[in-house]
Amino acid sequence: MTEDERDYFDRLVDEATLRDYLADRLGDPGEFAVRHHAEGHSNETLFVTWGDRDLVVRRPPPGETAETAHDVLREYRVMDALQDTAVPVPPTVLACEDHSVIGSDFYVMERVEGDVLRDAEPDRFATPDARRRVGEQLVDTLAAIHSLDYEAVGLGEFGRPAGYTDRQVDRWTKQLEWAFERTAEERTVPVLEEVGDWLAENRPPDHEHALVHGDYKLDNVMFAPGTPPELVAVFDWEMATLGDPLADLGWMLSYWRDPGDPAPATPELTATFMEADAYPTRHDLVERYEDATGIEYDHDRFYRALAVYKLAALGEMFYRRYLEGNSDDPLYPRMEDRVPALADRAKRIVDGDEPL
Repeated sequence: MTEDERDYFDRLVDEATLRDYLADRLGDPGEFAVRHHAEGHSNETLFVTWGDRDLVVRRPPPGETAETAHDVLREYRVMDALQDTAVPVPPTVLACEDHSVIGSDFYVMERVEGDVLRDAEPDRFATPDARRRVGEQLVDTLAAIHSLDYEAVGLGEFGRPAGYTDRQVDRWTKQLEWAFERTAEERTVPVLEEVGDWLAENRPPDHEHALVHGDYKLDNVMFAPGTPPELVAVFDWEMATLGDPLADLGWMLSYWRDPGDPAPATPELTATFMEADAYPTRHDLVERYEDATGIEYDHDRFYRALAVYKLAALGEMFYRRYLEGNSDDPLYPRMEDRVPALADRAKRIVDGDEPL
């Protein structure tokens, strides 16, 4: 661990205090170790060896965050409610809002074993049947989330589904404004403001109500070891709420690649292996989703443009955190160029130049 990495790790966790806190609730572990898992780009993940148990601690990044961002206790609440449902989530352990432990809210869950498909497919999935099943499992699990009786699992007060899509446009515009307070000193992104205006003027008049994940995509799920592909966990529920299921579908589609697509605006965040033969196309995924849920995917340009707009807002927030010295993530400084590229992509979707 470099000196900078050590300094950042120390900002994330006081190991002795965390050990004492967990020991009071879980018993003395014997073996105890903590390491930083740096794969994610939003909330922070720590892997904890606790005796013969492998645990995961999730906490916000250090420093100032935009209002409503990085709500790990919200993430815990929804995962805890989904424990005995058809939606696969890791087993939850406990949640803590006492900032004297590690300096922030955090929660603990059991670690699930398997593969997250970020950069490449596992060799065992490189067959036509497995590739088709990866896409089908991905969209079928999204359909399960959207078909869930959220009242029955205690999430009836988890959000205000009416007006969700309107609020999404407003919320992400405000997140951008928060980021621009600092990043505009470096460069501006006027195309992103044009896209925001188009979204505000083209919001669908109404929508279905469902539990929505808020960040549903291939690298936020895990597949079990072995074959055939079996989706065993959905992660990163920090933006979950009750709202418009098509916003989730549009977000997932914005990450899914078809053969012949333009080069990705954010290559660090965009897998391209699903362009290979036998993976379902975006049209295939939409058709399967509609069959499973009975919900028609209308207003495609709006939902995919909204997805890219949100990703650009996240990127701009990352860029502000980098400029303020509140992250050691090497992705964050690249947002100086990646966010304008995302703005251009969103504009292409709006203009019909990047169709479904």
